[in-house]
Amino acid sequence: MSGADVERAVALTAEALRPAPAGAWDAQAGPMDCSCWEAMDHLNNGVFSYATRLVPPVPSVQARPTIFWKRPGTPSLPLVTDREAGPEAAIEALLMVGGLVAAVVDTRPATARAWHIWGTADPEGYAAMGVVETLAHAFDLTQGLGLGFEAPADLVAPALARLFPEAPADTDPWPTLLWATGRGELEGRASRGPDWTWHSAPLDGD
Repeated sequence: MSGADVERAVALTAEALRPAPAGAWDAQAGPMDCSCWEAMDHLNNGVFSYATRLVPPVPSVQARPTIFWKRPGTPSLPLVTDREAGPEAAIEALLMVGGLVAAVVDTRPATARAWHIWGTADPEGYAAMGVVETLAHAFDLTQGLGLGFEAPADLVAPALARLFPEAPADTDPWPTLLWATGRGELEGRASRGPDWTWHSAPLDGD
């Protein structure tokens, strides 16, 4: 996966979210235990973190101080949406952080590694994480906003293959991604529930 995939994921998500009126954003974000506003802040910060973990000359390692989740106040996030500016401000922030991830993963060497709780990842892994993080929360947000959303198979399938090697390859990629991230059922497969994880580390073990 590459930066172009991340940019496509955030663009599709932005397009899906724009029809919702500002008043709808106070609704619960699908299965998440928070409002759509809070879910969008969560998404933007997650994607932002992928770029900032991988970009330094010495990429992020476990327990090294970072900017994540350290800002005083509530919520304790580096990036917080200005609600007075309306949903478009949050959507624009998503496009910004998605662009950052895209630029970083396309310019770091394939040998670069940066720590993630679910496995120290290479640039391709961070691209896949950007795609899955964005599309999974696009589902949550559109559920809460009363909008329809289905990600295209040609974007979802390689993200599944990279982060969820245990997922079946002969099923429809979108419902399979929802199953893999604990958001849906898949015939013949046990429910993943809230304790699902993905495989961030390179699949070849390097």
